[in-house]
Amino acid sequence: MPEPTKENEAPAPAPAPPPEEPNKETEAGNAPPKDEEEGSPSIALPPGLGSRALERKDSEWSLGESPATEEQVKQNTNSELSTLFVEKPQTGTVKVGGNISFIAKVKAEDLLRKPSVKWFKGKWMDLASKAGKHLQLKETFERQSRVYTFEMQIIKAKENYAGNYRCEVTYKDKFDSCSFDLEVHESTGTTPNIDIRSAFKRSGEGQEDAGELDFSGLLKRREVKQQEEEPEIDVWELLKNANPNEYEKIAFQYGITDLRGMLKRLKRMRRVEKKSAAFAKILDPAYQIDKGGRVRFVVELADPKLEVKWYKNGQEIRPSTKYIFEHKGCERIMFINNCSLTDDSEYYVTAGDEKCSTELFVREPPIMVTKQLEDTNAYCGEKVELECEVSEDDANVKWFKNGEEIIPGPKSRYKVKVEGKKHILIIEGATKADSAEYSVMTTGGQSSAKLTVDLKPLKILAPLTDLTVKLGKEICLKCEISENVTGKWTKNGLPVQEGDRLKVVHKGRIHKLVIDSALIEDEGEYVFTPDAYSVTLPAKVHVIDPPKINLDGLDADNTVTVIAGNKLRLEIPISGEPPPKVIWSRADKAITEGSGRIRAESYPDSSSLIIDVAEREDSGVYNINLKNEAGEAHASIKIKVVDIPDPPVAPNVTDVGDDWCIMNWEPPAYDGGSPILGYFIERKKKQSSRWMRLNFELCKETTFEPKKMIEGVAYEVRIFAVNAIGISKPSMPSKPFVPLAVTSPPTLLAVDSVTDTTVTMKWRPPDQIGAAGLDGYVLEYCFEGSTSAKQSDENGEAAYDLSAEEWIVANMDLIDKTKFTITGLPTDAKIFVRVKAVNAAGASEPKYYSQPILVKEIIEPPKIRIPRHLKQTYIRRVGEAVNLVIPFQGKPRPELTWTKDGAEIDKNQINIRNSETDTIIFIRKAERSHSGKYDLQVKVEKFVESASIDIQIVDRPGPPQLVKIEDVWGENVALSWTPPKDDGNAAITGYTIQKADKKSMEWFTVIEHYHRTNATITELVIGNEYYFRVFAENMCGLSENATMTKESAVIAKDGKVYKNPVYEDFDFTEAPMYTQPLVNTYAIAGYNATLNCSVRGNPKPKITWMKNKVAIVNDPRYRMFSNQGVCTLEIRKPSPYDGGTYCCKAVNDLGTAEVECKLEVKVIYQGVITPGEPLFLAGQQQVLKTHIPLDISTFCSIPLT
Repeated sequence: MPEPTKENEAPAPAPAPPPEEPNKETEAGNAPPKDEEEGSPSIALPPGLGSRALERKDSEWSLGESPATEEQVKQNTNSELSTLFVEKPQTGTVKVGGNISFIAKVKAEDLLRKPSVKWFKGKWMDLASKAGKHLQLKETFERQSRVYTFEMQIIKAKENYAGNYRCEVTYKDKFDSCSFDLEVHESTGTTPNIDIRSAFKRSGEGQEDAGELDFSGLLKRREVKQQEEEPEIDVWELLKNANPNEYEKIAFQYGITDLRGMLKRLKRMRRVEKKSAAFAKILDPAYQIDKGGRVRFVVELADPKLEVKWYKNGQEIRPSTKYIFEHKGCERIMFINNCSLTDDSEYYVTAGDEKCSTELFVREPPIMVTKQLEDTNAYCGEKVELECEVSEDDANVKWFKNGEEIIPGPKSRYKVKVEGKKHILIIEGATKADSAEYSVMTTGGQSSAKLTVDLKPLKILAPLTDLTVKLGKEICLKCEISENVTGKWTKNGLPVQEGDRLKVVHKGRIHKLVIDSALIEDEGEYVFTPDAYSVTLPAKVHVIDPPKINLDGLDADNTVTVIAGNKLRLEIPISGEPPPKVIWSRADKAITEGSGRIRAESYPDSSSLIIDVAEREDSGVYNINLKNEAGEAHASIKIKVVDIPDPPVAPNVTDVGDDWCIMNWEPPAYDGGSPILGYFIERKKKQSSRWMRLNFELCKETTFEPKKMIEGVAYEVRIFAVNAIGISKPSMPSKPFVPLAVTSPPTLLAVDSVTDTTVTMKWRPPDQIGAAGLDGYVLEYCFEGSTSAKQSDENGEAAYDLSAEEWIVANMDLIDKTKFTITGLPTDAKIFVRVKAVNAAGASEPKYYSQPILVKEIIEPPKIRIPRHLKQTYIRRVGEAVNLVIPFQGKPRPELTWTKDGAEIDKNQINIRNSETDTIIFIRKAERSHSGKYDLQVKVEKFVESASIDIQIVDRPGPPQLVKIEDVWGENVALSWTPPKDDGNAAITGYTIQKADKKSMEWFTVIEHYHRTNATITELVIGNEYYFRVFAENMCGLSENATMTKESAVIAKDGKVYKNPVYEDFDFTEAPMYTQPLVNTYAIAGYNATLNCSVRGNPKPKITWMKNKVAIVNDPRYRMFSNQGVCTLEIRKPSPYDGGTYCCKAVNDLGTAEVECKLEVKVIYQGVITPGEPLFLAGQQQVLKTHIPLDISTFCSIPLT
């Protein structure tokens, strides 16, 4: 919670200016007046003026704020240019213990993230660390209006919470702040001890309302300590000689409210040190005069010939009776006669191009109270006048009630009457609430008095009397009292509400309560209570009514139906006042109230007949009799007992399908006394105990067809009969039955092969087999011309109208396979073929071949289908297996011939396996001799087809032939060698070089995967002797052995001196050059897009991005990156207006390079990319003009084609 600022500790602080009238200078962004900017001569306040003179200026800063430094002035200037607030927190007032909230709102349309907000008290106290029980900081965001709302709530305020507060909002380089005041008033009604003269201060400077009194300072409820008179101190001189760190302390101590303005003047005083050329003596910094007095301004010129002009608030002053000018040598004098509050302003005089200024302060004499207020007593309703007199006519005074200001107005009960020096407060129709302490305040004094308002004594002239009325008659309660006052009516302790039936009448001293058409509810105790008196007038009202029986809830013949076995509770509403006596009877036999199966129960507003476990014999007529002092009532009620029907007999299942059956049954023998409305059917699996309802709407017939059963599962069904009473018990289950169905027809019936006497057919199993399974297939055929066939070939299928006797069964027994050969057919005959699937349910529908088949073998030219991986050289290592399958086609069965390199293949080394559709070449363990070109020839009669396959068997290479030491110098050895004779049937891919010290002969690898046949070995140890060896390497790996140098290389200690060659410095400088240009690009509106290019150059070139030949500088919608020569321009959420020609320009000392591209921004509307704006297509399929997938991730940047 905020701690009390120094303002509360300062002795007799000057009251803060009213928050409702901010100074114009503050609204203008704290900008100093133009005259002050041009420079004013150094001024000093006269002794004794001090903080009171400063208090007259606009109080832009509170006592708790810091002096304005140059950085803060600059920050304030920035806040003017980038205002963030759309609603600023306003100054508020709260009583001790009350709650108050301050709200600031920031528009987020141009912000990419949430702004940062801080709340301060005074200069330094950050309230974020004080949040807790008495202080809460909240923030919300409205998505529709895009406004951030920041709220500071003070709970149960205390007096020390009063002071100046500040709210600061920052976002990147933007800044805005707002100051506001909190005033905390005491909750007691005592008159505050306030310096009345300090509260009377002017609200303007030289304006139309200048000199008017401002009483807002009186509203602050703070205690002012009585202090001893101290000598007046010149605060201006004190600030001039003080350390800047002590400015704020001085401001608190002497009640300075415009510390910023004083510091600005102090800064100009220190800056303007040069001597004036026009003035030998300038005006004093400030002048002070009493109201009605005369003031004298004097300047002395360095040159008496200079023309002098006087100004007030920028307006030139002309000579008049009020303003008098005099010339005495070099002195120029201006007199202001009869000074008033409007003369309180800034004045300056010009001589040539120079000027000097001063300020005039006009003091107003205080107004005294000459006649004090007197204590007054009055009765309620009377007119009260409180009167006092002041020292001047028509003076401005303030009236207070219990310390709170009274504001007269058209809607106020308080009126103020002024007659010269006399001031009267008038209260019309005084009430007890007007009893209080009233006070009047002026600029020079105050007076208070107590007002006591009492009630007149009350007498009861005619009291209320008790009434007894019949139902429907009028009730009128009347009383008379001695005073004409209002009152309240209550019934049974609750207030009476006026309505259509109930009227409250007040005429003078008579009060009436009238109720039309009395109801039972109107009975009770009524009380009239006069307002403002503790007297009560009671009366009781009693309403009587003859008995009545309400049978509206029964049928026309008063019949009640009850289900056998259920409990009947027949409740009959009755009425009557007083409550009548109830007697139930049946056949002249009374039914008593007790615990029997048939009994009666009575209640104040109803009577009930109860039958526990109703039986069929309980049907009959029952009588009800009512009797009270107002009369009698009789009624008869007929009770009928009904039951549910008997269960039907077990149903019969007459027919069964794949997932259905047909069942029927007989109606039940007894319908329960109510017609049968229908039936419910249930089924279950035989092995299950869970029954499932099949129909949710009643079945009116005695036949039903259950569906959606599982094929092959045994089921049982049962029946329920339904009448108006309910559902019967279930019937006995039916005999178990199993749904079964034939399969669907076989599919894809096709001819596999044809010879001169046979036809081989193949097909696929049925799509739907069912629970009965598939036992096998039956293939049938018939000859063309044996009968007429009806053929329809719309979908490539044929249907035949043939009798079953004309189809010949090709297989006597069922076959499991989906391929069968029909034998014994005559050559050149044409046959029709069909196939059926057979299971336990029977044969399926046949599948027909679409056209007649000619029984004659067809020659199919050979064709070899070489696999893709064999169309290039097939490589295997020595010892691996080779297994190649080459499919081919051709009918009748073709002849195959294999050759290798033009010679016949040795079948002892290479195995060849042939089938009707492919040939396989197999080598169990490949050797290098198996490498070569293999040719395949496929021949069908006179047709021949050939193909070739290259097989390469590779192995590791042999070692290099010879390794020599060419030269030894320093720590280096030069080696050379010749390639190996045996390359392993594969290209040599490199060499591995190893070295070994002669002492240890341990080999270490120096170079791997080396491609040349000579190398230089470096960094050898001086004084050691080395041997070297070289391995050859191909795709299979290193050679098994290595070739070693015959002689060794000795690294001598006194080696040769190696002279490094001299190289000239390389010039790396170059002009900018783009290695990757910009590409024309599409962008999708609302999604970030990037433009990329790469450039090189030395020195590093400066990169500039341009749009439509205009450089892009400090635009938040663009971000530019440059990394390792790659230049990127990111456009944030582009719109159609961001389209255009973009250019990247690179510049260094050696030249300039540019590259351009076009960017087109498209808009997505309901999945359609449109160039620039949404496209509306009424009732048509929306089609993209460009074939771009609707993937948002690809929309950010799409190159143009």
